[in-house]
Amino acid sequence: MTETVLIPGGRDVRGTLDAAGGGTNDCSEGDKTSADTVVIACPPHPQHRGHRGDDRLVAVSEELNRRGIDCLRFDYGSWDEGYGERADTLRAVEWANEQYDRVALFGFSFGGAMALLAAVEGADVAAVSALAPAHKLADDLDVVAAFPEIPVPVQVVYGTRDDVADAERVAARAREFEQSVVALEADHFFVGQHGKVAETVSDFLTSWL
Repeated sequence: MTETVLIPGGRDVRGTLDAAGGGTNDCSEGDKTSADTVVIACPPHPQHRGHRGDDRLVAVSEELNRRGIDCLRFDYGSWDEGYGERADTLRAVEWANEQYDRVALFGFSFGGAMALLAAVEGADVAAVSALAPAHKLADDLDVVAAFPEIPVPVQVVYGTRDDVADAERVAARAREFEQSVVALEADHFFVGQHGKVAETVSDFLTSWL
């Protein structure tokens, strides 16, 4: 079962909550769902048609649901060069922590960078999985430089044929800190491998939730 969620804050941030087990209470009233864990899924770049219905986000959400974990896929508010989008991610995590006992973050491409940068800013999550994350959005939105400040377990998944994002730089940084790195024989969009991506991400996140 899915339902629309409005994330509190000064920006128009809306999400789709995919509930494990096919049922939820009314989260708008602050009630918990039937699950006690949730993963927040951050979409790719909104100026390149990235949105919460992204196929990779949906595949991960469906796999998490099969494992009894809810997933909130959300859209960022109006474009703000990555700063407002990071704030949106933090607000989504705050909302989730009011509803659930355990929260984790996942993101694809631009969303992978948002998930990692939110963790740097103190997002209260158990772990972060970043799929083909962008390595730098601005001088002060630099995932590679900020990586030492991430206080939670991290997984970086990237495609060895990725010619869109320089995710290998993030992966190399993750290896320096003995974090989980998975290389798949794939392009940036993981064409034909969404199932493999979903299993890989879900295996990692469920181990920390």
